[in-house]
Amino acid sequence: MNILTQAQLVDWLDGLAQEQALIAPRDVAGVLLFRPVENNTEIAWSPNRPLMSVKEVFFPPTERLLGIEKVGQSVKLTEILPEDRQVVFGVRPCDARGMQMLDALFIDTSPVDPYYARRRENTALIGLSCQEMGPSCFCTSVGGAPDDTAGLDILLTQVDGGYALQVLTEKGDALLGGMSLAGFYGDLPAPQVNQPLAMVNKETWLAHFNDEYWDRMSERCLSCRICAYVCPTCRCFAVRDEALSASGQYERIRCWDSCAGENYRRIAGGHRPRAEKGERLRNRFMCKFYYYPEQYESAQAAACTGCGRCVDACPVNVDITEVMMEIGSRS
Repeated sequence: MNILTQAQLVDWLDGLAQEQALIAPRDVAGVLLFRPVENNTEIAWSPNRPLMSVKEVFFPPTERLLGIEKVGQSVKLTEILPEDRQVVFGVRPCDARGMQMLDALFIDTSPVDPYYARRRENTALIGLSCQEMGPSCFCTSVGGAPDDTAGLDILLTQVDGGYALQVLTEKGDALLGGMSLAGFYGDLPAPQVNQPLAMVNKETWLAHFNDEYWDRMSERCLSCRICAYVCPTCRCFAVRDEALSASGQYERIRCWDSCAGENYRRIAGGHRPRAEKGERLRNRFMCKFYYYPEQYESAQAAACTGCGRCVDACPVNVDITEVMMEIGSRS
C-alpha cells in the first residue's frame, strides 16, 4: 500500500484529465453531482456522497441508442456506441457495489447490453472511503461497508499526511503510470458506523406479499419516482423513437423509468398489471429484496446498497429502513 499527499493527488488527477475524461463530484448550484471536470479546482472535496449515484455515468437518464434514417422504402440503422475512455473519481463504496448489481443484469445475463458494457469497459473507478456513515446510511446492514473495496479499481482512504492508496485491479495499476510513491505502513482508520439493521430474508418478503400494509403505506406515496432515480441499482427504462425532422431522420432513445409510475408495464390496449399504487409500491421492495436476488444469482445480494438516498429524497418519508423493520417484525 502507498500514500499520496494532497499535492500528489491533485497533480495526478490533473494529469488524468488531460489524457481522458475525468468525472468527479462537483458543486452544481449547491447540489453535489458527478460531472465532468477540467482540473482539480472544479472538484468538490466534500465528505458527503453526491445526490445522484455514479449509475448515471454508465446508465444515463437519457441516451441515444440508434440513429434511424428512412429513404424511400429502406431504413438505415446506425448504432451509437460510447467510445470515450473515462475515469470517475470520488466513488463511494456503496455506489461501486451498486455497479456490481447492475453488472449482473446488463453484462452477466444474456444478451449483454452493449451500451452499458462499453462504458464499463472504458471506465476506471477511483473510490474514496467514507470516514463515517451518514444519518440515513445503512450499508453495513446489506453487506457493504464504508471502506469496502468491491467493484473499485483504486480505493483512497484519508490518513495523516494524505491518502492511503490501494490498487485493486490491473486497470487501477495502469492509471498510476509507474508513479513513484512512498509506502504506507500504518493501519487504516476504522470508519464510524451506524447501528446495523436486522436483515429480512427473501422468503419473509414473499410471505407478506398480500398484506394490507402495502395499501396503507402507499396512501402517502406520490408516485413521483424520485426514489428510483436516486437509487444506485434501479434500472427500469423505456425506449421510444423520436422524429428529428420531417425528412425521415429519427433517433431511438432510452430513458429511465420506474415501477412507481402510474403507467408502469402498461401494455397494448391500456391494461396495467399493477394499476393500484399499493401494488407498485410493493413491487419496489419485492424487486429489491426478492425478485432481484432470485433472478440474478451472480449478484448474491439484495438490490440495495444501503446508501440512504431514497430515505433523504422522498418528499413524504416513505423510508426503506422503516419498511424493512416492519416486514421483519412480522416474521
